[in-house]
Amino acid sequence: MSGALRWARQGIEILAPAGDEEMLRAAVEAGADCVYLGLERFNARSGAGNFAPKALEKAVAFAHGRGAGVYVALNTLVFPQELGEAARMVEAVARAGADAVIVQDLGVAALCRHIVPELPLHGSTQLSVTTVGGAAALKELGFSRVILGRELTQNEIGVITREGGLETEVFVHGALCMSVSGQCMLSAFLGGRSGNRGMCAGPCRLPYAAVGAGMKKPPSSEGCYHLSLRDQSLLPKLGRLRAMGVASVKIEGRLRSPEYAAAVVDACRRVLRGEEYDEERLKALFSRGDFTSAYYTGSRGKDLFGVRGAEDAAKTRAALPAVRALYRRPGQFTPVDMKFTCGKTGTFLQVTDGRNTVEKKAEPPVRRARAANYPEAAEKSLRKTGGTPFYIRELKIELPENSYLPLAAVNELRHSALEGLLQLREKTWPLPTRSYELKLEERAVPAAKKLYARFDQPDNMPRDAKKWLDGWYLPLERAAEISPDLRADTILELPRGTFGGDEGLQKQIEQAAELGFTRFEANNIGHLPLLRGKGEISAGFGLNVVNPLAAKTLKDAGISRITLSPEINVGAASFISCGVQTGMIAYGKVPLMLMRACPLHNVTSCEKCRKRGGVLLDRKGRMLPLRCRGGAREIYNPVPLWLGDRQQELPCDYLVLYFTGDRPEWAVQVMKQFRAGKKCYDEYTRGLYYKNV
Repeated sequence: MSGALRWARQGIEILAPAGDEEMLRAAVEAGADCVYLGLERFNARSGAGNFAPKALEKAVAFAHGRGAGVYVALNTLVFPQELGEAARMVEAVARAGADAVIVQDLGVAALCRHIVPELPLHGSTQLSVTTVGGAAALKELGFSRVILGRELTQNEIGVITREGGLETEVFVHGALCMSVSGQCMLSAFLGGRSGNRGMCAGPCRLPYAAVGAGMKKPPSSEGCYHLSLRDQSLLPKLGRLRAMGVASVKIEGRLRSPEYAAAVVDACRRVLRGEEYDEERLKALFSRGDFTSAYYTGSRGKDLFGVRGAEDAAKTRAALPAVRALYRRPGQFTPVDMKFTCGKTGTFLQVTDGRNTVEKKAEPPVRRARAANYPEAAEKSLRKTGGTPFYIRELKIELPENSYLPLAAVNELRHSALEGLLQLREKTWPLPTRSYELKLEERAVPAAKKLYARFDQPDNMPRDAKKWLDGWYLPLERAAEISPDLRADTILELPRGTFGGDEGLQKQIEQAAELGFTRFEANNIGHLPLLRGKGEISAGFGLNVVNPLAAKTLKDAGISRITLSPEINVGAASFISCGVQTGMIAYGKVPLMLMRACPLHNVTSCEKCRKRGGVLLDRKGRMLPLRCRGGAREIYNPVPLWLGDRQQELPCDYLVLYFTGDRPEWAVQVMKQFRAGKKCYDEYTRGLYYKNV
């Protein structure tokens, strides 16, 4: 059964964070329809308290007993050597009887489908689904729900919900990431802690100064926070999202407090009932100066940006005590029907929630005179459900004349019946599992690798590129500018950042096919349905492949070549061999962020910038290049990756030189140096290939 249909009490599911047991209890008692939480490994919030497998079973029992569902986040990238442990985590989710699993890694999704076929799959926001095609691709892979990117507008959410074929889940309150989720490597490259592996250090909250092309560079980044976004709050839009058919509204914040979770859940419930809520209390509990709804409304200017100051922290400390009343006592959100019969053969109390029924019996009633108001007193006693998660929806009382049971006994009967019902509801129902045997095969390192290069535009490509390269990547939108004699060796790169409907991108693909192009690179899961039947499909690094199960999933979907994630290491890459060619970026300034908002909006406008881009100055004086492509922007590592002198160590079939706006003359120098197996001319990095993030 659909999670939204099963759990939603007000026509749309309220989904709350549960970073630990206390937050779980706070969210459920405040009225959350579902909670999402992480196990000890492989979840995107490793800094939260999280749950051991046994604690997960107790958490599911507690939530189910009180009418709430539990979704388990296994939403990080998983290296080959970790797949065995990931399989054990999937088995733990099944034993606990959880209601769904949230995944980013297509390999983990494959594990779930094999081990627990009945376990619903929810596509994490880190799968970067921002289009109808993305939802359609996940549906083909067996997902039942997609958690949409936070960068989408109201209209874009609407079109994906209508046309994607899956339940949609939308973040409505909490932190915004500057980068499209799943497409950020800033923390990994600059701090050695990968957000895609659950260990983001939050470098976007540090000072960065945005400097547009032609602008004077400031002396430092002090006081500039041009990668730090405010928290969003779409609570006033909940009714509209419900009307659009969105299945679930999600509250971000597993690293925040139980009070925060309870207060936002309570506010959501009030809004959906058409009542007022206290927005100032929510701001006090956590904000970065104010809230924003800029992405939803299509505004991506200065009103998106904000920083949390000392005043905000002080407000939080002051606000916490008053909020605890929201979850000190059990929230009564589960309706039950009760029937009380007091007759000659005994006294019976039956209580049911529609699926579970408990009947308790007392001794035969005492035949004695009773007070005139006894029926009313008995009914009042039976309706006292305080201290339980239940409220009486329908109460039937059969009380013949002069039948009498002391009110103390009535209270005890009621207490016993409701306690028995809660115990029935808290029983866990493990999901059936199938055994899984993982065989990792270490591949041989090819003696000779093919060499490809990626260029921003045809003008950046050297005329004698064929002398050095086996092929090259050029942007899809530049297809008409590519000389006919170069088209056979050209792989057209689709943009990582596309949003909403697919009509524009589909038209570009059709036009390229008419020009004779037959090779394309998908950089988002949503590109796969659009490219089917158009020729050879490669997978770019944007698909985040780091294990053989993910590679096989893409192979089965029609992919013939995969450029592995730059976050992989050499050891992990050596275990990816499943009948498709694999490649690794071996030179270039790696894209560290894909953004829909633009940091330059803090210092200039699109009209003045004219897509010339600029740089970001960090607190160490480094300058990170910033470039604009279509409706998205990318920030690049300030130091180029270089593996020219170590290319024989890379366990893959081809290497990619990733040029970003470089002159043809420079590209020739790099290709010569690379072919000769020499070191780079400039400062360089080995990236993450010899690390474990």
